[in-house]
Amino acid sequence: MRICIFGAGAIGGYLAALLWKAGQDVCAIARGPHLQAIRHTGLKLIAGGTEFTAFIRASDDPSEFGPQDVVFCALKAHQAYESAAQIVPLLGPDTAVVTAMNGIPWWYFYKDKSTIGEYHLRSVDPDARQWKLIGPHRAIGCVVDPACEVVAPGVVEHHEFNRFILGEPNGQRSTRVVALAKAMTDAGLEAPIRDDIRWSVWLKLWGNVCFNPISVLTRTTLDRIVTEPALRATCRAMMYEAKTVADALNVTIPENMIDRRLAAVASLPHKMSMLQDLERHRSLEIDALVTAVQELGQLCSVPTPTIDLVLGLTQELGRRTGLYVPLAGLGETEWRPGGGENSLMR
Repeated sequence: MRICIFGAGAIGGYLAALLWKAGQDVCAIARGPHLQAIRHTGLKLIAGGTEFTAFIRASDDPSEFGPQDVVFCALKAHQAYESAAQIVPLLGPDTAVVTAMNGIPWWYFYKDKSTIGEYHLRSVDPDARQWKLIGPHRAIGCVVDPACEVVAPGVVEHHEFNRFILGEPNGQRSTRVVALAKAMTDAGLEAPIRDDIRWSVWLKLWGNVCFNPISVLTRTTLDRIVTEPALRATCRAMMYEAKTVADALNVTIPENMIDRRLAAVASLPHKMSMLQDLERHRSLEIDALVTAVQELGQLCSVPTPTIDLVLGLTQELGRRTGLYVPLAGLGETEWRPGGGENSLMR
């Protein structure tokens, strides 16, 4: 299977190395020192006390590789939007594009069971760029569980979890998603196929919608966020509002999952990705994780007052630090491909 990892940073690099080791024909898109290291010395993966080096083809020019069977987009959502045109050279008639990223995906309303229709989320894909250039029929949903980190150029360290939940937007067990799940399982990953991938998207989003912005506003770790009473109460309010929005879209997750989710992370002294990005002066992933929930709430006439408040504070922090520009603003101006070295690092 010809597989391109578009964005071979932490998650993408982890995928690329394991799929290469399992015998798949893997190439990767990366930039800067990370790309140079992969080209010269290979991509090293450190996991579970062991390590190996994957000698994969890598470039910053997708046209070098041509059409693939599968493209994993392992960028942050706003970077994926900016890079949509660069994915096109990798697309053949039957190429699948796996959105291995957090938040509400750009294809969310394709083949959806709600009554909304093919609505294009302004916060995620404001001018329908990805919808038009990539095509929603190519999309395979993916919810990413692993925790990985680029610890040096060309070196990815895997910390925990190995599950990538897959699902077709229409809920079918298509030939392509079954083949992809087998390739990933053969590589030592967990790759369950869900008949309602949106349920899994929302379940993970429950955490991201509150944990990430609260962490970046308070500069604190996950265990503190869910055990400090005021912060925990804010989390619960945001999760409940997100649940109410999901309910309006016919995605029903039991309310008792909120406390179960909070309890599951209460002992983790973990810095959320948004806080890590702030500390490393990298662009903040706000829109797909938080703004999209606000937009969906407005679309469904569901109020989200706590989300609105926390989102406003987080956006202002992003603007003040120069680490956030809303995609809706980008969609109204001339767009140019590119975007700097960090745009392909996750």
